[in-house]
Amino acid sequence: MSKEKGDFAEKKALSFLEDRGFKIIEQNFYAKKLGEIDIICKKDNVYHFCEVKSAPDYETAINNIHKSKLSKLKRSIDYYIQTKKINPIFCIDAIIVCDEQIEHLENITL
Repeated sequence: MSKEKGDFAEKKALSFLEDRGFKIIEQNFYAKKLGEIDIICKKDNVYHFCEVKSAPDYETAINNIHKSKLSKLKRSIDYYIQTKKINPIFCIDAIIVCDEQIEHLENITL
């Protein structure tokens, strides 16, 4: 997927989350040599670290969240928490964007 399509999907995801009462904390947090957290948001005192995936169909998008991607994301989250000196309650979410459809999967694991 092109950077332009990825950026467009992230903008849609941001709007989707804001419409549902999430407060956006940060976007595209880069952890050196670990990876990037697409969206960090908060609702009801819970931090949500969101991975945004976009594809022509749901199955392709969801299959792009694999074990190694989640492992990098978890290390990036640990780095973020240490850097910000916080101890939050948190979960890892996926935002799946397929054309006009958006699905928010909360607290994903493998």
